[in-house]
Amino acid sequence: MDIVCLLFEGITALDIVGPYEVLQRLPDANVKFVAQSAGEVRTDNKFLALMADHSLADVTGADVLVVPGGFATRALEDDTGLLEWIRVVDATTTWTTSVCTGSMLLAAAGLLDGKEATSHWASLDRLKEYGAIPTGRRVVEQGKIITAAGVSSGIDMGLTLVARIAGDEYAQGVQLGIEYDPQPPFDSGSLEKAPAPVAAFMRELYGARGL
Repeated sequence: MDIVCLLFEGITALDIVGPYEVLQRLPDANVKFVAQSAGEVRTDNKFLALMADHSLADVTGADVLVVPGGFATRALEDDTGLLEWIRVVDATTTWTTSVCTGSMLLAAAGLLDGKEATSHWASLDRLKEYGAIPTGRRVVEQGKIITAAGVSSGIDMGLTLVARIAGDEYAQGVQLGIEYDPQPPFDSGSLEKAPAPVAAFMRELYGARGL
């Protein structure tokens, strides 16, 4: 099973590392990290480097496509070459997925027109610009397309997809294996739950960074 994970400069690390950690545990998984050019890409804060073993030109098909997000996706929405690559690969996939603002790239590629989709809360409403129907659900399934909300929700997306491919018990085994049992110290992981001053601060911060 070829699982193709897109990388790009300015990616949010957990957007791809979270689903990778889950999906690489599927039977016969063959994970490929792909970027514009093979080699190193840096995450949004430039601290962490990720390695792409393949260029976009090297990979034209996949069983599973994972498109992550990050602050850089705003500019990539106008990258006609990347959007065409997403469309070409999607035509071959059994599953096309996104995490965080990766859904904005799927939308810009025309894959979410008329479909429900989710994204990071700071970009959720912008999905309407591309004809998608925004929803605040953490994981949204629309046929073969699965979109996940912000950052950490990529783990939930991965487990959802593992269940679809290998069954609920196998997915539960993967969840147990990675000990994914969230018990956060604060209940502020969504706009609805976060204290108003925290939500206002984060809206301003993400707005300034163009998300």
